[in-house]
Amino acid sequence: MAKKAGRYELIICEKPSTASKISTALADGKPVKKTANKVSYYELSHDKKDVVVASAVGHLYTVAEKEKSFKYPSYDVEWRLSADVDKNSAFSKKYATLLKKLAKDASSFTVATDYDIEGETIGLNIVKYLCKQEDANRMKFSTVTAGDLQEAYKEKKHTLNWGQANAGTTRHVLDWLYGINVSRALTTAVKTAGGYMTLSTGRVQGPALRIVVEREKLIKAFIPEDYWQIELSGEKDGKTWLASHQADKFDHDPKEIIEKCKGKDASVEKIESKNSKQQPPNPFDLGSLQRESYRAFGIKPSATLRIAQELYTNAYISYPRTSSQKLPAKLGYRKVLQALAKNEAYEEQTKLLLDKKLLTPNEGKKDDPAHPAIYPTGVMPKSLEGRELKVYDLIVKRFFATFGVAATRETNTVSIVIVDEQFILKGTRTIDPGWHTLYAPYVDLKEEELPVFKQKEQVEYDSLESLKKQTKPPKRYTPSSLITALEKQGLGTKATRADIVEALAKRNYVKGLKSYEVTELGMKIFDILESSAPEIVDQELTRHFEEEMEHIRAQEKTPDDVIKKAEETLTKLLKNFKKTEKTTGESLLEARKIEQDTVNTLSPCPKCKEGILRIMFSRKTKRRFIGCGKYPDCDAIFSLPQAGMVEKSDNVCEHCSFPMVAITQKRRGKKDECINPECPVKKKAEDEQKAKAKEAGEGSTCKKCNEGTMVLRKSMYGMFLGCDKYPKCKTIVKIPKE
Repeated sequence: MAKKAGRYELIICEKPSTASKISTALADGKPVKKTANKVSYYELSHDKKDVVVASAVGHLYTVAEKEKSFKYPSYDVEWRLSADVDKNSAFSKKYATLLKKLAKDASSFTVATDYDIEGETIGLNIVKYLCKQEDANRMKFSTVTAGDLQEAYKEKKHTLNWGQANAGTTRHVLDWLYGINVSRALTTAVKTAGGYMTLSTGRVQGPALRIVVEREKLIKAFIPEDYWQIELSGEKDGKTWLASHQADKFDHDPKEIIEKCKGKDASVEKIESKNSKQQPPNPFDLGSLQRESYRAFGIKPSATLRIAQELYTNAYISYPRTSSQKLPAKLGYRKVLQALAKNEAYEEQTKLLLDKKLLTPNEGKKDDPAHPAIYPTGVMPKSLEGRELKVYDLIVKRFFATFGVAATRETNTVSIVIVDEQFILKGTRTIDPGWHTLYAPYVDLKEEELPVFKQKEQVEYDSLESLKKQTKPPKRYTPSSLITALEKQGLGTKATRADIVEALAKRNYVKGLKSYEVTELGMKIFDILESSAPEIVDQELTRHFEEEMEHIRAQEKTPDDVIKKAEETLTKLLKNFKKTEKTTGESLLEARKIEQDTVNTLSPCPKCKEGILRIMFSRKTKRRFIGCGKYPDCDAIFSLPQAGMVEKSDNVCEHCSFPMVAITQKRRGKKDECINPECPVKKKAEDEQKAKAKEAGEGSTCKKCNEGTMVLRKSMYGMFLGCDKYPKCKTIVKIPKE
């Protein structure tokens, strides 16, 4: 160490990028970057005081069982280095080692992790277990701009936020106790029934599963009912119009009304026009950002959070894990707008706002003591593209819109009468866009401009008919609407809800990309838990513990009291669960078999016409493929890509009538592919690729291993060149399609 022992302050950050920004912001001159075991840290002078800035990489500690037993219930836990518990966290050990070494010669300690429950937990564990300190200073900031970091250091508190710290550590312990014990109970039940199946659920995941299952049961139990509507339509001044009978829905075919009115004169009885003001939107909290990002771009909530976190780390936006819809004046609205005005894309909007004498955002009711609503800092992004650019632009436009003036919408209602039957025609349009211009193109409103009608005017119509329709079941939850449901019921936190929702899909409890359908496995898991351990899927119990942690955060209760109560509850429910262990396991195995058959069964075999094609996995070759259930009598086999997710598709190939599979890969996205290697479309593409194979390098020596020869190979996606030394050499070369 270059610094003298006991002469410096150690600032502890959550991520390496934040450490870099803090050191640059605080250094009197230029910080000195140093490395130990490939981990960077910084030495600097601030107001003639020596400072060292180092970082973690998220959580360096995790809750773990003191002695691993695989039995349940198990409550004997401790905090241990994540690297010693999970091999995927092995890389974090060198960060812990450096922090421990730096702590030995430090005279004071300052925690500069993210200012929320998770950040406080990270900071506390480092201070407690690596630095061997009982407390530390605490920096609080909502952006990582130089000015905010300098102010956060100047105004730092001389103690940790113990309410946040205790709430965070308690949450981790509770999640471990519930997740491990219930998951072990389910897995043991399957083992007792003579099978093997790793199953998992958690403290909030169970109630989240209940929400989607209850909706699914409503959908499956739904019996559609017939109803009729009468529609009157025509064209006027080049615009089509459609009016509905004032009664709206009929429980029988209203043919008598059609017979009474058809061919008779229609006239305008009444015209009403009403204006309404539409106030600007509230600033984004995390939940509303995730919902709007999903609506506008189809980006999943978990992905939106990851993108927003990256934008924050780069100082482009404020801290995203917030539940606040408020923008305090101390943020300096005008200063932010002036900075954004330097971006050519935002010149028009910023000029409009900067010309205003008073800037007042339309704040919402929700508040967060830790952070304001999400807003752009004004720091100019260097190279944003794709989804990152979309989310950033959405945040900027939302910030603009909150300062806009109310929009005015005009609703026109025209009453058309035929004989004595009344038909209503409505249309709503924007007559003064107000804040819409600031939020474009993300305004989600339908513009319905009607033709011009006059009082008592005779109206010509083209069609008058009754339409038979059916009532529809409730809609399934989307990733976005499920997060909203969790938020409304007080389940999970703003930072964890997206991961909870994603976990349901990863564990195959729900399926679908745009909306979630509960799988047979998910339904069975829920039914079993509800009958054997109902508390696990009970929203009230989970909500109760969420409230208890808020009491801890407010320092009204102690962690020990809350954890003790949780252990008592778990002991009781797991004792009841053990009574039905074998029958529970049998039910779970049955559910898995049904689910696998549903997911993997494709269609009748096109070769033997008797067997059924299924997605299979070879234990010998460790490869998946499609084969006929009549094997060995039928040897039909079709290759599949080994990377990505493969699912049954409901579509058949329009060129050869073979079944298709839905393949989801990171770079390709989700796409249906025909399984037939002799498909006419594929054959045509292959002929074109064969002609270009020589040009691409067919027959040449492999440039990677310098031993093999590049030969022509074929996959589901077409042809490519591969080294003939495969699998020793896995070099491939794409053949251009154009």
